[in-house]
Amino acid sequence: MKKILLSLMAVLSATAVMAEGKQSSTRHERNYIVEGNKLYHEERYSEAEVAYRKALEENAMNEIAQFNLAASLLRQGSASGETQNEASTILQNLARDAENIAIAEKSFYNLGNIAFNSQDYAKSIELYKNALRRNPDNDDARENLRLAQKRLQEQQNQDQNQDQNQQNQDQDKKDQDKQNNDQNNDQNQNQDKKDDQKDQQQQQQPQNQDQKQQPQNQQQGGISKQNAEKILKAMENEENATRARINAEKKKNGAPSRRPVTNPW
Repeated sequence: MKKILLSLMAVLSATAVMAEGKQSSTRHERNYIVEGNKLYHEERYSEAEVAYRKALEENAMNEIAQFNLAASLLRQGSASGETQNEASTILQNLARDAENIAIAEKSFYNLGNIAFNSQDYAKSIELYKNALRRNPDNDDARENLRLAQKRLQEQQNQDQNQDQNQQNQDQDKKDQDKQNNDQNNDQNQNQDKKDDQKDQQQQQQPQNQDQKQQPQNQQQGGISKQNAEKILKAMENEENATRARINAEKKKNGAPSRRPVTNPW
């Protein structure tokens, strides 16, 4: 399995596929493809690419040259992302438009391998299924399909576990924040109570001082209402007595006596 996934594709034999697809080819096209295949198997992938491109210059519609060019580009994919992008585009076009069903099948299969190696298992599953629709006997595609389905399930389970762990962490954080807020609120309420008690004590102190000072003020210089009435009454009595004495003296010393009335004649 690992060998299948790592070796994304093998080049196609020009004569075999052409015969199957009933395609015509010039001698130069065949020679360039044969040369490219030889270089490919010698792992001289950049030189094989040049040979396949020459074949396409002879006939741009040659599906074998296109497929094998994509293979040589993918072998160089580790050096440049552009080469893999070009190879994927070629395979997508072949999977969609190739007249030769074998080339369409292999294009879907290798696109499935690319998606699998990128850990896009859901996409690789659909691509392997498309390859099997065109060739139900493709055992490699069937085996890779089962492996991709297994990996997808594992990936989904891992994602669910991560989501659950994240939810638990978020809930723990919310609970901790709530606990901290409750503690802060309790502390603030206790502080407010202390402040209120302190204010009440401060308000009561002047009243108590005033209450303490009132008796002192009364003792030191103040006169009660009852004492004031007694003093006024005594002054009135004294004044009345003085007035009576003065009147008595006036009658005794200076007031004229009445003449008696004469008798009539």
